[in-house]
Amino acid sequence: MNRRQDYYRPPQQFSVFPPVIKNLLVLNGLLFMAQLVAEATLTTDAALTTVLNYMALYPPGAPDQGITLFFQGEVPGFWPWQLITYSFLHGNFPHILFNMFILWMFGVQIENKWGSERFLTFYFVCVVGAALTHLLFISSPVPTIGASGGVYGVLLAFGMMFPNQPIYLYFLFPIKAKWLVVGLGVFELYTGISGTQAGVANFAHLGGMIFGFVLIQYWRGKLPTQPERVMRW
Repeated sequence: MNRRQDYYRPPQQFSVFPPVIKNLLVLNGLLFMAQLVAEATLTTDAALTTVLNYMALYPPGAPDQGITLFFQGEVPGFWPWQLITYSFLHGNFPHILFNMFILWMFGVQIENKWGSERFLTFYFVCVVGAALTHLLFISSPVPTIGASGGVYGVLLAFGMMFPNQPIYLYFLFPIKAKWLVVGLGVFELYTGISGTQAGVANFAHLGGMIFGFVLIQYWRGKLPTQPERVMRW
């Protein structure tokens, strides 16, 4: 007797600002403003700078003194929560603007398609996977911040779900989503190996994409270990 497969059924209602996307935008924005306040009050608000310093991702075995999030001084070292909290901090306004715009532009369709719970799981698996991959290749004990690992995972998911949808680079040049994702992956691999982008965590971007790909394949029933509900799109 054949057992009927219990397939995942996504929600039907579409939202321009679904819950996870909306809350990620708000939290990233609030913490970026906290960074601005901390930078303006370095000598008077030690508590805020300490909290934010402990949120950035530091490699295990970093020296006690060195480069921190705001200045040179006492290095917090690695703590497990940093595998997630680093993704809520950003280096400057263009950094957070780019990440949040890409997260919203591509993540909205995915969260509406998958549902908020599944999208939340996917995003933070990519964030943690990006951090772990980065720690494998990092060569200097400096803090790492940014949501790019999760964002690159979202881009990967979009390219897999909507491979032929055109994306307009600089709002002018169309390219299919699947080729954009492939191109980004090749570019990040090349720049990561060659070291031509100083200060950019290229292997974190790749890690977000790789972990996202593996999770999607698991949800789709493409791995030896099968999920309770197979996801279809």
